[in-house]
Amino acid sequence: MLFDLLERLSSLTRVWFRQHPLLADLQPIQLSALLYLARCNRYSNTPLAVTEYLGLTKGTVSQSLKALETKGLIVKTQDAADKRSVHLSLTEPARALLDAVMPPDFLAAASARMGTRAQDLENLLADLLRTVQRNENVPGFGLCKTCRFHRKTASGGFCELTQEPLTTGERDLICREHQLAELTE
Repeated sequence: MLFDLLERLSSLTRVWFRQHPLLADLQPIQLSALLYLARCNRYSNTPLAVTEYLGLTKGTVSQSLKALETKGLIVKTQDAADKRSVHLSLTEPARALLDAVMPPDFLAAASARMGTRAQDLENLLADLLRTVQRNENVPGFGLCKTCRFHRKTASGGFCELTQEPLTTGERDLICREHQLAELTE
């Protein structure tokens, strides 16, 4: 039953995106890559991280990223420290596009009609995701602020894995190095 509900909601979302006039020129994988890049941190905006997050082949993702670059929706920048590494960032037109279509209208309307139950559902789905991540061999890709390496500071945070300070905004971004903090019960 849970699978059926999640699958149906996913299908409705795909249909909504496919029918949205602003998204007519984007393949579903291209939109997924844009959505990920809009939410990931500076450690996770590489082609390999996009590939891991989407769970697709390197070739498929590479072709999709090239198409997004050709459309002027992403920019590739060489890493300053490691010249072999490339970072991806959204252009202003890509950000404007995502701002115009996210969250999907049907989902925002349904959430508003649900009232406080929508927040309860969000919390339950977050618990479901954490449970799957804890018990299955899947990449974490969680929010920095929920990671075991994150330490809150007055200026935002500190990553004990990279030994670098984080801004307040970075705490709410997806990281490919994410590891769930242990529960204290």
